[in-house]
Amino acid sequence: MANKKLVVAISSSALFDLAESHRVYLDQGTQAYCQFQIENEDVPLEPGAAYSLVKKLLALNSEIQYVEIILLSRNSSDTGLRIFNSIQHHNLAITRAVFTSGSSPYCYVAPFGANLFLSTSPEDVRKALDAGIAAATILPSNFRKDNDDEQLRLAFDGDAVLFSDESEQIYKEKGLQAFTDNERQTAKSPLSGGPFKDFLMALNHLQTEFGEGKAPIRTALVTARSAPAHERVIRTLRAWGIRIDEAIFLGGMDKGPFLKSFGADIFFDDQQGHCDSAREHVATGHVPHGIANAQRGEES
Repeated sequence: MANKKLVVAISSSALFDLAESHRVYLDQGTQAYCQFQIENEDVPLEPGAAYSLVKKLLALNSEIQYVEIILLSRNSSDTGLRIFNSIQHHNLAITRAVFTSGSSPYCYVAPFGANLFLSTSPEDVRKALDAGIAAATILPSNFRKDNDDEQLRLAFDGDAVLFSDESEQIYKEKGLQAFTDNERQTAKSPLSGGPFKDFLMALNHLQTEFGEGKAPIRTALVTARSAPAHERVIRTLRAWGIRIDEAIFLGGMDKGPFLKSFGADIFFDDQQGHCDSAREHVATGHVPHGIANAQRGEES
């Protein structure tokens, strides 16, 4: 099968730590921010929350380019010079970029053919999700992952991330018993796909490029579901023809410690509470999709 690149679009604030620059912008305004970036354009930016993920994604490339990273930034081309200098300093093979001078860059995600969009802007992420693109808001975190393990490890929540939120709606509206009864009755009926289904399929395809037992990518489903709600999930993945390496059914337990044990380079979840637990241990992307985010979306 011909190689099809995995394309990931990422904002500069997810790739690098722009906290100091952002404080200058908030305290002193746009002009001071521009001047600060120009004065410091030869000072490399420190890695941001998604840096380790990007580094490992790019490490998959050898004679064949399996992955491409696209930089999308609200900087201008002038202030963006510091971003490009930092990319070169950290030896990141990123050559394509968009600088929008303050405008939302999400509209360029689709033309680049991105399978995934990572940003620190919830507004941009929501727009990408509405356009049918897997997207997540990268959350700030104090942890620093030990990067000795070269294998890329990605973990996903199930409902409203890999799968639709049809079951989660029943849980939210009618409670746990109704949810459990429904999952028993529909155990052999595959769930509809969620916003990250196509991204997981692209990852799965990439794994097959490396052959059995040699894939430098490992995936995990980390879900609050427990038996008997596990069966429908397993059958859904089987129906999609997707292999997931680890499946962790927690029955409502705290996800953070399990993600740390798995060694996730990133975890995607739709629920803010699970994300807050996870980001104490691993890089975390909030997926503002489904019923858990409906009220939040109306308020924002």
